[in-house]
Amino acid sequence: MKTIGIADTTFARFDMGFAAINELERTGTGFRIERYTVPGVKDLPVACKKLIEERGCDIVMALGMPGPKDKDKMCAHEASTGLIRAQLMTNKHIIEVFVHSDEAEDDSELAFLADSRTREHAVNAYDLLFRPDNLRRNAGTGQRQGFADEGPIKRR
Repeated sequence: MKTIGIADTTFARFDMGFAAINELERTGTGFRIERYTVPGVKDLPVACKKLIEERGCDIVMALGMPGPKDKDKMCAHEASTGLIRAQLMTNKHIIEVFVHSDEAEDDSELAFLADSRTREHAVNAYDLLFRPDNLRRNAGTGQRQGFADEGPIKRR
């Protein structure tokens, strides 16, 4: 049985882990879920690596909500770099799902964004494991998670 890992943080202002698990359970079957919660985004790379190497996850979602300050953005970038390294070290996908707190005008919009982006990426994680043709069909269509899709550009 395949295992999907969920790595989330206590720093996030929205329970992105719950949203991911809820969406995965609605999307399909044939997998189990392992959740690992850490304090902040810089802790996510090792959490994801541990989920893969110690808990046998086939794919992991890294969920975080960096703050709006320059220091927060730098920490998010460093976490992202660590997640890429963890993917290369383990040869497993880690779907980075970051919602920056300055992407929204207010808390209500931020909650909507965190929920929708997390859920859309949960479907992406499921598709990578079980339905890769769904992703292939959407190649080049300008999909965005959390906001309206950009749509494809037309050739002249």
